[in-house]
Amino acid sequence: MRNEQKPPPLAQRLLWFVALWLGGVGTVAIVSYGLRLWLAPK
Repeated sequence: MRNEQKPPPLAQRLLWFVALWLGGVGTVAIVSYGLRLWLAPK
């Protein structure tokens, strides 16, 4: 007997994808802005 699991609905998978993508882009933006402030000539 195999316990087959149905994949989550497409809307839920897309929501997770968008949330993770925005989290990654936001993290890179924050780090790059911090580096810009740190390295910018004063």
